Amino acid sequence: MTSIEIPALSLPKVTLVTGGNSGIGRATAARLADMGSAVVVGYNSRRDQAEEVIGGLQGERHHAMRIAIDDPVSVAEAAAAVDRQYGRLDVLVNCGDATTPVPGNDLQGLTDEIFDKTVGLNLRGPFSMVRAFRPLLERGNGAAIVNISSIAARTGIGSSLAYLAAKAGVDALTIALAKVLAPRIRVFSVSPAGVDTDFVAGRTREQLQKTAERLPLAHVTTPDDVARAVVACIVHLTSSTGIVLPVDEGRHL
Repeated sequence: MTSIEIPALSLPKVTLVTGGNSGIGRATAARLADMGSAVVVGYNSRRDQAEEVIGGLQGERHHAMRIAIDDPVSVAEAAAAVDRQYGRLDVLVNCGDATTPVPGNDLQGLTDEIFDKTVGLNLRGPFSMVRAFRPLLERGNGAAIVNISSIAARTGIGSSLAYLAAKAGVDALTIALAKVLAPRIRVFSVSPAGVDTDFVAGRTREQLQKTAERLPLAHVTTPDDVARAVVACIVHLTSSTGIVLPVDEGRHL
């Protein structure tokens, strides 16, 4: 019988997760720490919450770091700090984002200020992180970038028109960066629908459950569901790049 050689998994040694102090970012940090990675938990506010996440992670050498992803100075300082402390980066998970809910038909309510802030945080922010951390990622082993997008980019339904447009930009940027950064760095978008977090103000668990009942898989997506998809991109999809992976219970169908 001919033996089949199975390549060894490439486990990250150093990971940075923006928005790592809550929701999807927190679940992703926990998954990666369990795999033996040192995790930098990026946060913009709520340092105490980030420190709590660090305290609950398995392993050592984890670090909470304030990174305002819409501030180029803050991003550059974070890259320098990671370089000093670790000298490399294997994985960047762009999970830090925010939204201001505005009904899609309320064009006047979606002010220029809200639009610019939304795009700055959700699109320019991830790009700024990639630009600043590219040199460190190129020193990494099996380096990967995972951008947390949204199925709103595909369905055209979301918390605001600005949010879904920004996330569509993230998906397009993912494809373009996969070409630009190859072969050293793989790039993915993980695209969830409504996740059981407090990300959207005023959205209740009951609302999520009612939506889930209309979906093919009839399940409310948890932060850990998304985190496991992130890990799959990093560890298992070693022959893939530039793909958008829905984690939406079949909502896109």
